[in-house]
Amino acid sequence: MGDPLGMAVSHAIASGMGGMRAAGDLVARMQMTRGMKIDEAKKYVADKLSVSVTDLTDPVIMTEVREDLDLGSISPLPGCAKGIEAKLRIAEVLGVEINCVRRLKKKGLI
Repeated sequence: MGDPLGMAVSHAIASGMGGMRAAGDLVARMQMTRGMKIDEAKKYVADKLSVSVTDLTDPVIMTEVREDLDLGSISPLPGCAKGIEAKLRIAEVLGVEINCVRRLKKKGLI
């Protein structure tokens, strides 16, 4: 069976900047969609969110930023963006195209 926490630890380490708890998911998205290097992606995301690059790794600050901009979070409160709604907001704030959002827009669903 192995270590039941082994995969969780691996994912936490791999996500680097705290994943969705901070801004790791947003930085990774910029690296993948725009081919940015990590420092360039961090700067881009920080500028778009109006925070400093060091704030990107602070889960307390980023929780507030994510709530203010409605970008989704690990455990969203009632009325906060979840799922595709969060992806739509991320696409708008970061100025990127997300395939599922593009498809829904093309179908006139959003």
